[in-house]
Amino acid sequence: MLKRLLLMVSFVIVGGVSAFAQTPPPAFDTKAAQAFMIEASTGTILLAKGEDKPISPASLAKLMTMDVVFDAIARGEISPDTEYLVSENAWRTGGAPSRASTMFAALKSRVRVGDLIQGVAVQQANDGCIIVAEGISVSEAEFARRMTQHAREIGMPKAIFANSTGLPDGDSKVSVRELVTLAQDLQQKHPDLYKYFGQADFTWNKIYQRNRNPLLPLSMGVDGLGTGFAEGEGFSIVASVERNGRRLFLALGGLGSDKERTEEAKRVLEWGLSNFRSQRVFADGEVIAAASVYGGASSNVGLVAKTPVDVYIPVNNPDRLAARIVYRWPLTAPVEGGYEAGTLKVFSGARLVREVPLYTETAVGRGGLGSRAFDALIELSESMLFSWLWDTPTAT
Repeated sequence: MLKRLLLMVSFVIVGGVSAFAQTPPPAFDTKAAQAFMIEASTGTILLAKGEDKPISPASLAKLMTMDVVFDAIARGEISPDTEYLVSENAWRTGGAPSRASTMFAALKSRVRVGDLIQGVAVQQANDGCIIVAEGISVSEAEFARRMTQHAREIGMPKAIFANSTGLPDGDSKVSVRELVTLAQDLQQKHPDLYKYFGQADFTWNKIYQRNRNPLLPLSMGVDGLGTGFAEGEGFSIVASVERNGRRLFLALGGLGSDKERTEEAKRVLEWGLSNFRSQRVFADGEVIAAASVYGGASSNVGLVAKTPVDVYIPVNNPDRLAARIVYRWPLTAPVEGGYEAGTLKVFSGARLVREVPLYTETAVGRGGLGSRAFDALIELSESMLFSWLWDTPTAT
């Protein structure tokens, strides 16, 4: 069987957008060592810096603990009224004796899952994390394996979680890109439970505590999520803001102080909210490209996205928008309609801002014997040409 080739087709998008800006948009940088921010409705990447570097999640690991809990509730495995025992491990490691973030759950008491969620979401309670981890998976180590597995399921390919709290362990790793994926999953799949991240305070067992997220009191539209600190790596934050129908997700890492973390997160979010606008580049159902079909009743098939393709571009002096279609060339008949055949990559200047799956517009059945023989000859000729070009030495 002849080897299929990965084909890339590039073109410039000019509809409604200047093909070339008069001047480049003003540069924007952040003090954070790692940064990743997207606009939610379009998936446009607004800021990326060291976004795939593995860092310690620190207390941001609690976001994954909550996502596993939310998922367990959604599937009916547990409910907010389920109660779990406070073990000595949970009390000593994460409770009052630990002198760390805690909801002060009493040793040997039983606590509702609904209260544990609020303790973790509002106060980043270590004891709350361990209690729910041991309750769901018997041991925290087993729960951590479930956290890592869940990370893979929601699109975090490299994240590793070794405990439910983010307390130092030397093994847990995550990137800021993956933290944004996690924040999206929490907000988009579990909006009824996500709301607790924006809860201003929490009184439980006659103890009153304020939300530890420093962005919530700033009245800028932030409604979650959490903060972290790792020795040698600095201060980190994951936040989401919604204003005028526009939502952004942000993760920053490697900041020098608690104060710098708050100021920088506010600055970056305000920049994202104030300096961009939405631009449609392909309409709903519009054929974006045509893919070659080998041995089919038709020699090609249209590729479409399942939704309109919008991007979030700078208000002033936008970069040129360009697109690249990547698919396995050629497709082999029969091809089903709605088959995911490739990817649309949209660039603003040199910066990748969006990736969208592309699907076959219609089905393509097998062609007659004559058309299949002709396609085989064409494919053989092109494959030999590609092989010759590959093997020909470059002149010096």
